[in-house]
Amino acid sequence: MNRRTFLKGAGTATAVSAGAGTWYAYDRGVFSVGEGPAYEPWKDWRNGGAGEALALVRAALLAASPHNTQPWRFKVGGSFIELHIDRQRNVGALDPYLREEHIGMGCALENLLLAAPANGFAAATTLIPGKLSSLGDGPQTELVARVELTEGKHGESELYRAIPQRHTNRSLYDPNKPLAADFIEALNCLPTHDESVKLFLFTNEAVRKKIVELSSLANLQLYSDTHVEAASERWIRLKWSDVQKFRDGLTIDAFGLSPIMSAIAKTLPTRVLSRIASQSQKEGYAERMLTAPLMGFIAVRDRYNRAQCLQAGRIWQKAHLLATARGVAARPSNEAMEMVDYERSLGRPASFLDRLGEMTGDPTWQPTFAFLMGYPMLEAHASPRRPVGAVLDA
Repeated sequence: MNRRTFLKGAGTATAVSAGAGTWYAYDRGVFSVGEGPAYEPWKDWRNGGAGEALALVRAALLAASPHNTQPWRFKVGGSFIELHIDRQRNVGALDPYLREEHIGMGCALENLLLAAPANGFAAATTLIPGKLSSLGDGPQTELVARVELTEGKHGESELYRAIPQRHTNRSLYDPNKPLAADFIEALNCLPTHDESVKLFLFTNEAVRKKIVELSSLANLQLYSDTHVEAASERWIRLKWSDVQKFRDGLTIDAFGLSPIMSAIAKTLPTRVLSRIASQSQKEGYAERMLTAPLMGFIAVRDRYNRAQCLQAGRIWQKAHLLATARGVAARPSNEAMEMVDYERSLGRPASFLDRLGEMTGDPTWQPTFAFLMGYPMLEAHASPRRPVGAVLDA
């Protein structure tokens, strides 16, 4: 089962759901959306003394990551914070070069840097150069960035204040409500920190349909591979006890279902819900994507350059936080990007990379991240997070 077939499976759950007892519903988390230890980091992220470096880590661990894998580890010194990627926290064949995990590390770095002035620090960042390697090549953890901290002027930005409200929204968007022109302009004006990173925005209906067609094709091809399916399934947490135990992964509450549908899905036995989801077709995914009035690509010059991956992640985190601050919903939609890696890992021709280049109009830019934005039909819920103590290195 994967993140997308789950949507369909949960959506058809009403046809097979039997009434569950109150105790069972409670045990499955029906009445506990956003509650329990797995969600405390969203609530206590500003706890601690002023000028404390751990406050920056608390903000960083609320960042986005693929499948909510949270691949980060932090080493905190008296005047620095190091960001290390945990290569074992990956989605396997779906991300064979850990490209998406490095983008997630960039998201964490952006949150950390936004938290620096809010806690009285000035921050200077060094990105560790290098090329991405295959899953099996490399140590378990690897340094990707170092942030030097000195005393600085205190100040909180609009994006910093949006950190605890930023959640991926996988629900339908309002197709009849275009995004405000000033918001789109603000997106276009986001600093990239690097001339090797560029943002492409698409509002034209014909272009958006082409993106959806390519994404749908990639989705079907990717998840026809049992290795991809299994790697994705590893990060889906259907049991409430697993949500609280692992504090990571994709949960029922975060899949963009209505409150009633989420409650029904939670009351189903795991084996039943898994069977429904795995047997259901992926129809409807394209229609959901097309409700988004804006689609975007984050592109780099070299998609396997580690520093450029980190910078792409910084842009995504910044864009998502800006959207959150302006009441706009956002979510990634990376199937076509994942197919580029998939084809490369199998030694196939780069057909998807070529088609993505046609959409940007400049093949020297390599799209590495795709996203959707729009005004949401339903509220997004938080994803579980591991606590600070679980992500610190001595």
